[in-house]
Amino acid sequence: MSRGNGSLMTTSTTINKGDRLLHQNVLGSRRFSNYWWATIVTLGASGFLLAGVSSYLKVNLLIVSDPTQLVFVPQGLVMGLYGTAGLLLATYLWLIILWDVGGGYNEFNQETGTIKIFRWGFPGKNRRIEINSRIEDVQSVIITVKEGLNPRRALYLRIKGRRDIPLTRVGQPVSLTELETEGAKLARFLEVSLEGL
Repeated sequence: MSRGNGSLMTTSTTINKGDRLLHQNVLGSRRFSNYWWATIVTLGASGFLLAGVSSYLKVNLLIVSDPTQLVFVPQGLVMGLYGTAGLLLATYLWLIILWDVGGGYNEFNQETGTIKIFRWGFPGKNRRIEINSRIEDVQSVIITVKEGLNPRRALYLRIKGRRDIPLTRVGQPVSLTELETEGAKLARFLEVSLEGL
């Protein structure tokens, strides 16, 4: 059994059973940047809300400033509204981290001739997103690169009779070298062509 660190789309890539099974764990919402932004938004929104409440009660609830000098209408009220909106956004960010939206794995099993793509979604009937297919139906591995303001670099699996299936994690784009390496490794494993270079 050999293990490699595939930072491109996974937290880990495992090939075992005589190189007949390829398992890739896909990083979802539980990444550092999401924790960072959820924390920053929570702190900022809490400050705005406490400033608004302080201006209404005329009691200082903050350590770093004295918002009791603010006139509640309109300044304190607006700060309270900003704080409430920010806490709603922070709640959303913490929930997607808790639910690990987008996390899952890709499993390619040559022993059984099957492919299983699994992702966690939002709670509800589509919480578990699972795509099963046969390896013989795979036509190619596709690399897509889009540069510009919203760059995207991703790997897709082209399967007969289906839309292209994304294999990479959502988030900041990875280096082209990593993308090519992972794409070539997967194409070799599945014995299909690599397109999009």
